[in-house]
Amino acid sequence: MNVRIKFAKYGTMKFISHLDVMRYFQKAARRAELPVLYSEGFHPHQIMSFASPLGVGQTSEAEYFDLALKEVLSPAEICRRLNETMAEGMQILDAAILPEPKPQTKQETAMALVAASSYLILRKDGYEEEVPAELLRQEFVKFLSQKEILTIKQSKKTESTINLAQFIFDFSADATPTPYSGEYENGLAFYILVSAGSVNNIHPETVMRAFYQYLSREYSPYAYQLHRLETYADLSLKKVSQAEIAERAAAGTMPKRHLVPLMDYYNV
Repeated sequence: MNVRIKFAKYGTMKFISHLDVMRYFQKAARRAELPVLYSEGFHPHQIMSFASPLGVGQTSEAEYFDLALKEVLSPAEICRRLNETMAEGMQILDAAILPEPKPQTKQETAMALVAASSYLILRKDGYEEEVPAELLRQEFVKFLSQKEILTIKQSKKTESTINLAQFIFDFSADATPTPYSGEYENGLAFYILVSAGSVNNIHPETVMRAFYQYLSREYSPYAYQLHRLETYADLSLKKVSQAEIAERAAAGTMPKRHLVPLMDYYNV
């Protein structure tokens, strides 16, 4: 059986890299005595795959990974066993048994399904600027309400100019912190829902850098805490390959989005 697990990463655990998180859960699965299914060959490893990696220093309440088990366990039992092994800053929030793939087809992994992510962007205390918080809120809405926001998107090997506006699906300048995000006395918190995944992955820092460029001010990456609220799949792209998604995005023929949390993908 295959199970999808949702967890939160917060507090000091935000400084743990994605690779270390993978190792952490491999050990946690063993400590929890889960009947994990291993690959075959000379170097067997747990059959485990994670959704979109989270940047070091970011917190989240919507991290996902898929795990293959050789015995049937209830989602509640999986959550209980894993939570008994969790360190402070990690918490299992939910689990769901995935339907078996049809004959001659592969299981759709969480990573392949990612289409969007929502974030809180909270200004840390001690980074108050000359611009009052209320004016920042007003300018944030004006900035993201534009039909065209040209900015440079950088990757490890390339950089390109994109219209950021077409990859921002929703936003607010008056967001509410959650228990996992923490909150700051200054009370400034933005919300954005942006494109994510292997085709058009928009990092919240890309949005904030463009915003500060719009303000003609220098952006400090240390001034804001980034917190992932949810990770979404797009039901309108069900059974559409990543190559076809890229072609549609380039041609501007993407269908109307129908975003659902990864945990709910098979329940809608």
